[in-house]
Amino acid sequence: MSSFFRALVLLAALGSCGARGDFSAPRNLDDACSIVSERPEYLRAFKRVERKYGVPVPSLMAIIYQESKFIGDNRPPHRYALGIIPIGRQSSAVGYSQALDGTWEEYQDEVGGRRARREDINDATDFMGWYMVQTVEETGVPIYDTRNQYLAYHDGRSGYLRGTWKSKSWLIRIAGEVEARAVSYDTQLRSCGKR
Repeated sequence: MSSFFRALVLLAALGSCGARGDFSAPRNLDDACSIVSERPEYLRAFKRVERKYGVPVPSLMAIIYQESKFIGDNRPPHRYALGIIPIGRQSSAVGYSQALDGTWEEYQDEVGGRRARREDINDATDFMGWYMVQTVEETGVPIYDTRNQYLAYHDGRSGYLRGTWKSKSWLIRIAGEVEARAVSYDTQLRSCGKR
């Protein structure tokens, strides 16, 4: 066997060792029953967070839909100088929850540990539950108030308290859509016996 062929085989073997999991979205994002049937590990993660933090499963699902469309390794788009030179991403958000670096590190220090990954549905949903409980404590927004929880999730708790979202008509519209999706997901999950 030639050294070139051996090197090629070795490279392929090493590449497969580092291969990442499937982070693609479930097929039908408008149907909560379809999502949890296709990805039962999602439902287990959602229910674990509901038991631990009291966050309703449909709220978690609606916020994940809005933040990442259930794409596990989702990242914000790149910014470009002069329209062609990439200069970095719009933010440090990553994964299902689109948690920013600083907030994720705070979560890791307090709850999740250093091995927690934003691309893991269990860690991402636990982060969301932890964050939403902090929102209740700091802002008084009830855990089941999906609309205002989303506003605080998007703009941060201090931004929510300052009312930064009030001048963002697009964000107010999206928060309403998140709330409506949570209601829809709740109805669907009840109909298929997953709630």
